[in-house]
Amino acid sequence: MPITDTVDAFVAHGLVERAPTGEGPLSGLIFALKDLFDLEGVKTGFGSPEWLATHDAPVRTAPAAQRLLDAGARLVGKTHTDEMAWSLNGENAHYGTPVNVAAPGRIPGGSSSGSAAATAAGLVDFAVGSDTGGSVRLPASYCGVYGLRPTHGRISLEGSAPLAPSYDTVGWFARDPDLLRRVGRVLLDPASDAPAPTRLLVADDLFAKADAPVRAALQPSLDRLVGLFGGAEHVIVQTEIGMAWREIFRLIQSGEAWAAHADWVRAAKPAFGPGVKERFEAASTLSAAELDAARAARQRARARMEELVGPGTVLALPTSPGVAPLRGTPEPTLNDFRGRALELLCCAGHAGMPQISLPLAKVDGLPVGLSIIAARGCDEALLDLAVRMGRP
Repeated sequence: MPITDTVDAFVAHGLVERAPTGEGPLSGLIFALKDLFDLEGVKTGFGSPEWLATHDAPVRTAPAAQRLLDAGARLVGKTHTDEMAWSLNGENAHYGTPVNVAAPGRIPGGSSSGSAAATAAGLVDFAVGSDTGGSVRLPASYCGVYGLRPTHGRISLEGSAPLAPSYDTVGWFARDPDLLRRVGRVLLDPASDAPAPTRLLVADDLFAKADAPVRAALQPSLDRLVGLFGGAEHVIVQTEIGMAWREIFRLIQSGEAWAAHADWVRAAKPAFGPGVKERFEAASTLSAAELDAARAARQRARARMEELVGPGTVLALPTSPGVAPLRGTPEPTLNDFRGRALELLCCAGHAGMPQISLPLAKVDGLPVGLSIIAARGCDEALLDLAVRMGRP
């Protein structure tokens, strides 16, 4: 039976169903797929009318989606993404903004906007997104659902449109921590034998970057997490490394996005929407020296994260500096907030580490997420912690 899209989460060209291709741990469940992953016979839109018009329908389904079908899940459609996946807001100038049922009148976050909105609204049991700079974690926080960005490279990105390959990951959303873990057991291959974490760090500098009401709202959940570990160590994550951590991400992401799409941009001359247009224009002017400096600084950031977060250790931080901004917020204001969010979101990305966002708090009735980062390959430890922390 076709899905009834009450929150504008699904793309018109992707309102298609795919029956399960096997039986397994996800039998009886339905899911949605972000429209930057390939589905055999259905065009991939990537949030861009020009991309949709200039690319043929794929002949093979992305392996990550196929795994879910093979495990018994039924696909009910493809969901909206921000244009070229290059935004954290969820407002697409061409296709509109999915409804955030957890925060009416506010954005759902992006770029995995439709997947987060569909999950929050109960249209699907779980949904697949992608996360480069926060595109699963931030919408999870805004929409009050669970979301995981896995270890970089742990899940195949074959059959997906790239943004910044050295940061791109497959991620997913669920309303229930047990289901989030079940999906992880299907997608995460091979299974990790990493030890359960026994040491908790609290990122004091990153909590300080969040709004005061967010810090206050997260404190009870943070106290519960500390209780699970029998204590915590307080640390400063973003030490001086010669370049601001979020600036490192901005430069490398921009350079990789331009490298991936410059030929198509020149040929198709797409009418990009606000924000995306300016980011591509800026990316086209970056010098090799700027990118080399950013890559060197990233290695220092990665080393700092590895120094802090090894096997057996996890790091707690806010997912977002604030609640979801209002729909229609002026672009300059949104861009400033995006920059603040990236200060929190870039740490895991620089190091290729997994990060989970837990919907355990609210500010004036609006969801905010508590995040936990683990060492590379320790994704299962985060999923287990989510279950131990329980539902909000």
